[in-house]
Amino acid sequence: MWAAGSLLASLNLQEGRLPVAISTSTPPDGAPGIGAERQRRRTLLHRLDVRGAPYAFVAPFFVVFAAFSFYPLIYTSWISLHRVELSTLNLMEWVGFDNYTALWDDERFWNALLNTFTIGVLSTVPQLLMALGLAHLLNYRLRGSTFFRVAALTPYATSVGAAALVFTMLFERDFGMINWMLSLVGVDNIDWENNKWAAQTAISSIVIWRWTGYNALLYLAAMQAIPRDRYEAAAIDGASRWQQFLKVTVPGIRSTIVFTIVLSTIGATQLFGEPLIFGQGPNGITGGADNQYQTLGLLLYEEGWKNYQMGRAATVAWAMFLLLIVVFVVQQVVKRVMARKA
Repeated sequence: MWAAGSLLASLNLQEGRLPVAISTSTPPDGAPGIGAERQRRRTLLHRLDVRGAPYAFVAPFFVVFAAFSFYPLIYTSWISLHRVELSTLNLMEWVGFDNYTALWDDERFWNALLNTFTIGVLSTVPQLLMALGLAHLLNYRLRGSTFFRVAALTPYATSVGAAALVFTMLFERDFGMINWMLSLVGVDNIDWENNKWAAQTAISSIVIWRWTGYNALLYLAAMQAIPRDRYEAAAIDGASRWQQFLKVTVPGIRSTIVFTIVLSTIGATQLFGEPLIFGQGPNGITGGADNQYQTLGLLLYEEGWKNYQMGRAATVAWAMFLLLIVVFVVQQVVKRVMARKA
């Protein structure tokens, strides 16, 4: 192009005309022009946008997680290695793992761990079975299905304080509705609070009432993702509704069932509000006069805010955290075993 421009200029000179300036985008030495520089900047900005935007979007989560989860976790582990009182948090005495050894030898810890396990079983097993059955019913085409789904989620939207207070009144020994109904069939009044198994059953009923509908909607969402072709094929093979439920529905939502088991186990490990309000006063912190329904959450609260021993409370918190890690490992093992069988 540059050679053609020179030839045109020489022809103009021979004809007696002034040379015409020829505009080119590339100088004779091949240096990049202004347009190429702008294009390079746009390409660089585009690369930064594509590669950097995802990190910018997830950055707020990691900032909040680091501030309110990761830092408290590390700081709690540091406190658990000291003797610290609530009134003098700035004064720490290094004790190493003495808090952990003392917790290992503490009968209250093992009692709270056992109570947490039994309440977790009493609340989780009926809750998930009822949620599975409720989701199976809601999966059918019913009139007003939206109303029933919203009604199933209503207990979950209720605050734990209101729910526990209402159930505490229902399970009251002398004037509770539960004992009144039992008296109609000849059963004497049950002291729900002071009897170990009665108290744990009452607390478990609160958990069941609050979380059954939530788990039912999780199961329902998983059931609706199962292709209808599987049910049609099972019906053609002569499978009944019950057989379709066992052979098609349950295997189709197996991963969701495992997820809800882990979620319910975590919730049972952190159980706090229900037994605290059920105790109606000082007995709520200790889990009854004989610690008959004290959970790990109540033990943590008692050590930190009643005995003012924050180091021991932090040790209980880390024991709960390690317990959740064990639950997560078990969940992964169960998941892999199910995947191999599938």
